[in-house]
Amino acid sequence: MDLSNIGNLMRKTQASIVEKGYFFKNTDLVIAAVGSDGIRVMMESALTARDRVGVQDFVLLENYTSEVAFIENLRKRFKENLIYTYIGSVLVSMNPYKDLEIYTKQHMERYRGVNFYEVSPHIYAVADNAYRSMRTERRDQCILISGESGAGKTEASKKVLQYYAITCPASEHVQTVKDRLLQSNPVLEAFGNAKTLRNDNSSRFGKYMDIQFDFKGAPVGGHIINYLLEKSRVVHQSHGERNFHIFYQLIEGGEEDLLRRLGLEKNPQQYQYLVKGNCPKVSSINDRNDWKIVRKALSIIGFTDDEVEELLNIIASVLHLGNVQYGGEDSGSAYITTETQIKYLARLLGVDGTVLKEALTHKKIIAKGEELMSPLNQEQAASARDALSKAIYGRTFTWLVNKINDSLAFKDDSFNSKNASVIGLLDIYGFEVFQNNSFEQFCINYCNEKLQQLFIELTLKSEQEEYEAEGITWEPVQYFNNKIICDLVEEKFKGIISILDEECLRPGDASDITFLEKLEDTVGGHAHFLTHKLADGKTRKVMGREEFRLIHYAGEVNYNVNGFLDKNNDLLFRNLKEAMCMSENKILTQCFDREELTDKKRPETAATQFKNSLAKLMEILMSKEPSYVRCIKPNDAKQAGRFDEVLIRHQVKYLGLMENLRVRRAGFAYRRRYETFLQRYKSLCPDTWPNWDGRLVDGVSTLVKHLGYKPEEYKLGRTKIFIRFPKTLFATEDALEVRKHSLATQLQSSWKGYSQKTKYRKMRQSAIKIQAWWRGILACRKAKRRREAANTIRRFIKGFIYRHQPRCPENEYFLDYVRYSFLMKLHRSLPKTVLDKSWPTPPPALVEASEQLRKLCMQNMVWKYCKNINPEWKHQLEQKMVASEIFKDKKDNYPQSVPKLFVDTRLNGEDINPKLQQALGNEKMKYAVPVTKYDRNGYKARNRQLLLMANSAIIVEEGKLKQCIDYSSLKGISVSSLSDGMFVLHVTCEDNKQKGDVVLQCEHVIETLTKVAICADKMNSININQGSIKFNVAQGKEGIIDFTSGSELLIAKAKNGHLSVTAPRLNSR
Repeated sequence: MDLSNIGNLMRKTQASIVEKGYFFKNTDLVIAAVGSDGIRVMMESALTARDRVGVQDFVLLENYTSEVAFIENLRKRFKENLIYTYIGSVLVSMNPYKDLEIYTKQHMERYRGVNFYEVSPHIYAVADNAYRSMRTERRDQCILISGESGAGKTEASKKVLQYYAITCPASEHVQTVKDRLLQSNPVLEAFGNAKTLRNDNSSRFGKYMDIQFDFKGAPVGGHIINYLLEKSRVVHQSHGERNFHIFYQLIEGGEEDLLRRLGLEKNPQQYQYLVKGNCPKVSSINDRNDWKIVRKALSIIGFTDDEVEELLNIIASVLHLGNVQYGGEDSGSAYITTETQIKYLARLLGVDGTVLKEALTHKKIIAKGEELMSPLNQEQAASARDALSKAIYGRTFTWLVNKINDSLAFKDDSFNSKNASVIGLLDIYGFEVFQNNSFEQFCINYCNEKLQQLFIELTLKSEQEEYEAEGITWEPVQYFNNKIICDLVEEKFKGIISILDEECLRPGDASDITFLEKLEDTVGGHAHFLTHKLADGKTRKVMGREEFRLIHYAGEVNYNVNGFLDKNNDLLFRNLKEAMCMSENKILTQCFDREELTDKKRPETAATQFKNSLAKLMEILMSKEPSYVRCIKPNDAKQAGRFDEVLIRHQVKYLGLMENLRVRRAGFAYRRRYETFLQRYKSLCPDTWPNWDGRLVDGVSTLVKHLGYKPEEYKLGRTKIFIRFPKTLFATEDALEVRKHSLATQLQSSWKGYSQKTKYRKMRQSAIKIQAWWRGILACRKAKRRREAANTIRRFIKGFIYRHQPRCPENEYFLDYVRYSFLMKLHRSLPKTVLDKSWPTPPPALVEASEQLRKLCMQNMVWKYCKNINPEWKHQLEQKMVASEIFKDKKDNYPQSVPKLFVDTRLNGEDINPKLQQALGNEKMKYAVPVTKYDRNGYKARNRQLLLMANSAIIVEEGKLKQCIDYSSLKGISVSSLSDGMFVLHVTCEDNKQKGDVVLQCEHVIETLTKVAICADKMNSININQGSIKFNVAQGKEGIIDFTSGSELLIAKAKNGHLSVTAPRLNSR
């Protein structure tokens, strides 16, 4: 095959081969492989692996109405760690309960600026699609994240924020905003999240965050709206659950000084509001570390030290409020039994303790313009205390959100907020069905009804708009319109919320039961409402008398009316409000406005507030282009890899996923732009392969006719092809799978032949050039070596001739060589030991240097020798050095003592009398030796023991301590120059304890006197005498020892009264 044919073949296959999906079975599984070189893999490449890992878009499920097929597709993908799946543009996310390493910066770059369906499903794809739509269409976007507790909603919202923080343009101000957006999460989680039975970090409030972008696409500000904080958790938690994280973080992580100032202890069990769930510690939560993160986040967001201090005062005051205990008087009135808590509360809240105490035990009643204080009983007082705790915490949380909003607000005057683009992020509770459902579940499920209604409306609207834009006839879709349920809850005068408000406001004995009865009278005939009274016999068995049932879009839910009225009223006694309004805490003065006290209008109920805020949220969402993330929890045990089908079916139902899929599949399952469809499948038709030169619509029409598409299977729009059934697409994909193998084989064979010929020609030409070049290099090198060799010989001979002359250009080479030779010879023959004095003879020019090197070498060997001496040998040498300084060339028997090692003691433990050891106590004995003592009068020899202690020398006789000589009273030591062992210890005459100098004789005189000199620090006080030694016998009397040389050692009293010592001379001098 010639080059022109190869070129034609390559041009034919170029367009198809660039889609590397031909060589991969599954985009999800190979995305990491192609991410490194930036090649984009089309979503449809995953279709060929659908039997193993399922389809990555539920719209492509053949049996799309089957819940079993839906869950089985989830199971396949979850088993392969593919946690994301689409339903059209809706992302379904499974919580993996493990780190999948799919959230790195490289993954973010892979999804950045890529078409939504060009890569595998991911939360980053949703985030990037919303961002690009905002930039290109200049329309605000929102991402709605929903799912039940533990499904991963909060983590999903974090991933979206992290994606924008990394991928969006940045400047110094923008980086500050990014940091504050990210750091708002740990703060809101600390104050708004708690450990529940289903989730260790469950959001107990709904959150909507607006992220503002400037015209460059950089985040410049943000705003947060919170919904329905679960304030009841402050005062009560179910078994196995915890209060909000911040309480435990403060107690576990707070510094000692901070806790002491707040009056708190490092033990959650001490606080009533923290013990009801009986779960103070959780293995997966590090409260101490989270505390550090929250403190750092507060600083980054912009909280001042004073604001943090006042905020922590409020948190601590809630704990102290929980510990306020009541007693009952005979009259039934309650009184506070814990005065200490009141003192702490007064200081932390900045209120008068007396006023607070009265407010916690009395209720102010205004009747006919007069104020009356009515005492509360114990139950009422406890309720008032809990209501105050919830009010303080709830309002502080709202203040906290507002404070964060202030820090996120963009304050540049030149910035026009009207022109700002916004991406909203809604992280809100999913549909909840518990064993016992109360007011909170009623509000949450009402919220989900509204969101489902919005979702269906917007989905149908976007579908209809796409059909109309493409000129395809719109086919009405049959779906369940849950507006009837929303009206049942929110309709004026006749809705459940209106009835609840009316029951809360009416005079008389209103109760939860009367509310239920009124519901039965007002909406009892509604098709989606049922109570025990209205139910048939079979239904009554599973319904309580205090329950009503709503048939939601996701299923039936029974609500227990107990507590509905109290939670809806959410009232705080007037005198408690007055006490809080007088607070000196700046945060509380903003939370409790004094205008509340003068406002005669009754505050809105909790349900009405929630309904109004939800209506505003719907307006916000309707004004934006939505994206959806549906989060699913695979199991309740939070275990990785475990797929609980019953639990997942429950969530699929309550998230309305099957309804979403049915609406999305009501028309056409697959739609793509003509250029995309033709680019992928053109190799299946001879007329469109390798290139189509006509109009795109004509090319697609030719292609589908060749493939045998039936008219009812597809429609051609203005810019897109619509395929109704997944099986049609799957058949096309299977045909492409077969076709691409033949294309690849043909391309590979042609390319291999061409590449090998080209490679051979290049190698032959290269070899010829290399050979010629290399021969030249070798010849040059050889000539260069010869020139260098001749120059070297010439310089060496000339240097030898001038070797005796001063250094000059003629002899410098020779002299350098001689120096080098000497140094190399010296290197080979250096002395190995300190005693080796050999040294090579240096040339004349190196005599001085040689001497310096010899000294350095000797110093180095000495240093090495000293370095290798162990502590014991070092101590021995130090003693020998002292002995040498004292006795060398002075004492006749010193040379004989040199080779003998000094010992630590000459007496063993059994040689010393136990009584003496007991008398000495714990004082450490440094040396002991047997000696002979000579009396001062008569010179009678007596056997004694000399003990050297830390501060004195002791002479003992068996168990008796005969004499103790303090080193400070030791004037000196005298010894003869002969080989005898006689020595005299001279003591001061002023010491009355001493009887005079001590005359001793020892066989180890060198060792003993060295030890004495070291212990007493008397190295310079040892006198070596020749002939005689004088010593004090008593005060005013002297004795003399005469020394003479002889053949043997003799010690005796002479006729002249002196002590005569004859000693042999061992060494000649």
